[in-house]
Amino acid sequence: RSVFTTVLVTRALIFLAVTVGMGAIIFGAMALAYRSRPVFVPVSGPDDPVARYRTAALIRLKMFGIGIPAVLGALAGVVAQSYWSRVQLFLHGGSFGVTDPEFHKDLGFYAFDLPFYRMIVTLLLVSFFLALLASVATHYVFGGIRLAGRDGTLSRPARIQLVCLVGTLVLLKALAYWLDRYELLSHTRGGKPFTGAGYTDINAVLPAKLILMAIALICAVTVFSALVLKDLRIPAIGLALLLLSSLVIGAGWPLIVEQFNVKPNAAQKESAYITRSIDATRQAYGLTPQYVEYREYGGGPSVTAEQIGRDSATVSNIRVLDPTIISPAFTQFNQGKNFYSFPDQLSIDRYIVEGQLRDFVVAARELNPTKLTENQRDWINRHSVYTHGNGFIAAPANTVSRIANDPNQNGGYPVFQTRVIGANGKLSPDVGPAPLEQPRIYFGPIIANTAADYAIVGGPGDPREYDSETSNYTYTGTGGVPVSSWIDRSMFALKFAERNFLFSNVIGDGSKILFNRDPAKRVAAVAPWLTTDSSQYPAIVDKRLVWVIDGYTTSNRYPFGEPADTSQLAGGSGLGGNFNYVRNSVKATVNAYDGSITLYAMDSAEPDPVLEVWRSAFPDLFTPASEMPDTLREHLRYPEELFRVQTTAYSKYRLDAADFFARRGAWSVSLAPREQPTKNAVSTSATTDTTNTSEDTAVQTDFASDSDAARFVPYYTMFHAEGSDEATFAMFRPFSPFSASDQRKELVAYMVADSDPGNYGQLIAYVLPAGSLPDGPFTVGAAMDADGQVSREATLLDSAGSTVEYGDLQMLPVGDGLLWMRPFYVESQEAGQRTVKYVIVEYNGDVGLGSSFAEALAVIFPGFSTPVGDVVNEDTGTPSTPSDNATPEELLQQAEQLFDDADAALKDGDWATYGEKITAARELVKQALDMLNG
Repeated sequence: RSVFTTVLVTRALIFLAVTVGMGAIIFGAMALAYRSRPVFVPVSGPDDPVARYRTAALIRLKMFGIGIPAVLGALAGVVAQSYWSRVQLFLHGGSFGVTDPEFHKDLGFYAFDLPFYRMIVTLLLVSFFLALLASVATHYVFGGIRLAGRDGTLSRPARIQLVCLVGTLVLLKALAYWLDRYELLSHTRGGKPFTGAGYTDINAVLPAKLILMAIALICAVTVFSALVLKDLRIPAIGLALLLLSSLVIGAGWPLIVEQFNVKPNAAQKESAYITRSIDATRQAYGLTPQYVEYREYGGGPSVTAEQIGRDSATVSNIRVLDPTIISPAFTQFNQGKNFYSFPDQLSIDRYIVEGQLRDFVVAARELNPTKLTENQRDWINRHSVYTHGNGFIAAPANTVSRIANDPNQNGGYPVFQTRVIGANGKLSPDVGPAPLEQPRIYFGPIIANTAADYAIVGGPGDPREYDSETSNYTYTGTGGVPVSSWIDRSMFALKFAERNFLFSNVIGDGSKILFNRDPAKRVAAVAPWLTTDSSQYPAIVDKRLVWVIDGYTTSNRYPFGEPADTSQLAGGSGLGGNFNYVRNSVKATVNAYDGSITLYAMDSAEPDPVLEVWRSAFPDLFTPASEMPDTLREHLRYPEELFRVQTTAYSKYRLDAADFFARRGAWSVSLAPREQPTKNAVSTSATTDTTNTSEDTAVQTDFASDSDAARFVPYYTMFHAEGSDEATFAMFRPFSPFSASDQRKELVAYMVADSDPGNYGQLIAYVLPAGSLPDGPFTVGAAMDADGQVSREATLLDSAGSTVEYGDLQMLPVGDGLLWMRPFYVESQEAGQRTVKYVIVEYNGDVGLGSSFAEALAVIFPGFSTPVGDVVNEDTGTPSTPSDNATPEELLQQAEQLFDDADAALKDGDWATYGEKITAARELVKQALDMLNG
């Protein structure tokens, strides 16, 4: 409420101030022109058009005299109120604690004050320009300006008024030239390879702005001199001089300096200014040594089967499930009803299971209104019966199922852990990765993907919300807005253009309406200045299901900071705007049951000046990070969108000025490998044109940008750093040496972003030794694709009507070497589901294919036999089937017992028995549902 009130009041005050201010200036100009009109105005004849205009204006004097200023002022007020955040930044802005290297002003001046000053000057320029036009029109209509004859006439009052208005405009232009000086620090000149004031800007444009300001002041004096000298030629000469100077001094001189002084000696001339841009960009994106640790990694070809066995902590955590591919499997095994859905791209998170940190593919089973059948879409069903989703589904990311004795099931599916309201209306056994007491989901991105996403809950009568085949439910949460009174019903009837609010008997005492149910949009509603990440993921926190959303504070006013390269962000990214400063300063949670929002301020280690503005403006909105529960902190993820922006910037701005300009030793984010196999591939010669030379020899004499080829998509993984005893949950992205046409595909370095609570946000750049660089991910992917066995299997499966797709290509540092792994997915035409058919491993040019990660490793490293836990239920046989005479109630009782058995097996760490029991229990539930549905 405080946010809504503050924003509303700020908008209203800006609107009133601008409307009244601009309207008063225009009205004053028109009124003065009217009051000083000549007493007698000759008429050229009965058809004099000016006389007709004058008569019309006199008849409607108030409408023209008040209406025109009011309308123009109101239009300006409507535009100005949209800049309410700029006003709040000015009122509450503080210090960055850093000064710019040119004017030595605190960066807070550029981020908070300068935009406000520019807005005020612009509004004044527009106001007095419109006042000038209004004065000219008024004087012309009422005879102060006459165009009859060869020269025309100008009355003394008209001359005085117009001279004052023009002189004021020239003075405001001088002030604008003064502010332009500061804008240069964020200026990008065409052809300049960096952002901010360069040699030409400092040595030509900046002096030009001062000279133009001085000329504008002189011009203003010449204009005002017409008040005394009564000669308009002098002001005309002054204005012509100002216009000519802006062309010659403002544009011509910098162009000459750039072409004949800077370009022939660019590296030398721009060096100091490139250094400024590098330092500012690193600070603006959090890439200084405070945030980024630089490490050397051996990367030598010394991996053996024994080393892999000793590094079992690394290989046992390899992720074989790709969250971008396996959503259909979640739907097949866990949808339950037609109106439940999972997102196309699932999420990766981690939980501690049996004392071990394990990563999981997770999803919430949400209600999807678009999946309701026709008879489920009437207003009562749509908004008061089918109101919520049900369940949290997780699958260990390093595990798939195998049921070898079942001829109809080759396995390769996730091993699910579910926490849902079962068919019997009771909460399923607690077999998820963490205890969950309330699996009902009233707020989520899928449930809100229709225009009218509201739900009416509570109210009179028996429970009516669908919960299971045997039970209904009544919402008991604190979320929602009362809708029982006639005033409330009328307001929502207007809001949603729905008359049923007025006449339906499902609304009564105790009824509430839940709306605005998209978690990201709820966060944007309470913190509209935040940029929210497009990815929101579910997590179990203190036995409650919440959505976790990353919030960014951004600015496009950081002096010398390079504008963010957002070309590598996915479509619809929350960070797709224009900015050159960013911090992930807010972690937001939205309770999936009641919609409550908590914003955690994450700037305790280093205060974020932009966030401090909003904390000052809305002191009760944020919760300090120190009050965040550990159960939430354990599920924070370093955001992918921020990591994409940072890795793109780091590849370019890690250099010094000399190397930066020549692109000597520069990096690029590695090319993305193919997602699908190449049919009948036999060699890599067409795709692996690369030379294993030192990255230091990669010199680009002419500054060039990265190509627009697809780049490696970062992924979350359990990363086991060299010398560490434990794996950490981190994000990974590799780099290759820069080349304008991507000829260089080797691996030169990789960066990981730590998400573990103790080291959250720490970026580590692992740099491989110069000399003989190993293959990068594009080359490794091509080698896998061209391997004879892989190619044969892909061709056979394709000819049989199946579709083959590769999962994430993942790198594992083992010993001093690098292993690459990629799951091999198959989608059959009959089943329409993707399963993990094989796992491909590559090391030092050798490729191994196996039905599991362990088997693939054994192909490359004979003798390797260490179990890595990526396959369960290998030889457990076919689950037993119940008697054909069993009733649905008996089937559900048997399933409940199997779920209990599975829970016990999970606690004992017996994954094979767990998978067997879960599969059998699901089959029983499916049979019971089939019997109940007839």
